[in-house]
Amino acid sequence: MSEAKPSAKDVYNQLRESILNFELYPGTRVTESELAAQYGVSRTPIRSALQRLETEGYLRIFPKQGCFIRNLDIAELAHYYQVRITLEMLSLQLAATFMPTADLEKLAQSWDPARQEERSNDPEEMEARDESFHMTLAEGSGNIALMHYLADINGRIRAVRRLDFTNDTRIDRTYEEHYQICQQLLQRDLAEAQRLMKEHISYSENFVKNLTLTQLERARHRSNRTRSK
Repeated sequence: MSEAKPSAKDVYNQLRESILNFELYPGTRVTESELAAQYGVSRTPIRSALQRLETEGYLRIFPKQGCFIRNLDIAELAHYYQVRITLEMLSLQLAATFMPTADLEKLAQSWDPARQEERSNDPEEMEARDESFHMTLAEGSGNIALMHYLADINGRIRAVRRLDFTNDTRIDRTYEEHYQICQQLLQRDLAEAQRLMKEHISYSENFVKNLTLTQLERARHRSNRTRSK
């Protein structure tokens, strides 16, 4: 029985992960025919996946030239972080008012630094957990538009966000900061929760501003080693 060919969604997911893991390096050129051969599919699902990735800002498509993985624009990323801080402040304001105590307690428990059995040191998993934390607070705000815009920002900074979790100290700090933000929300101390959140996001923003090509190259080699095991 022949193995089923990847669907357009499968191709999209695999290409997206390759970009996020820097297997497809910023500035790399890819073509529909090359990718079709690599995935063993026709060019139709490849084209669909590439068009979606372009819409989401992961690459640029140039007629008769191919597709180019988008270079990291540090200034543009900094702008996304500025918008993110504004959205997160509103998220906390609404969550402090509307998010049930039981939900906040559950969220705090999942980030308790003392609960080492739930800790993750995997950058990909940490990025997903970190994003989930912020989206859970946005969901607790009850504002659907806020959730939509924050999710969009998350998608645009996801690659560098993952790089931020290649350091154990940063992971330790994230657990502590998330836990403390939850504690302030449980006390309905909005001002302190917002202060901690600004500090938390500003740390990530400064990481992005100081991002170097050496770090990107190390991330690509680390990803390749992991997948070759």
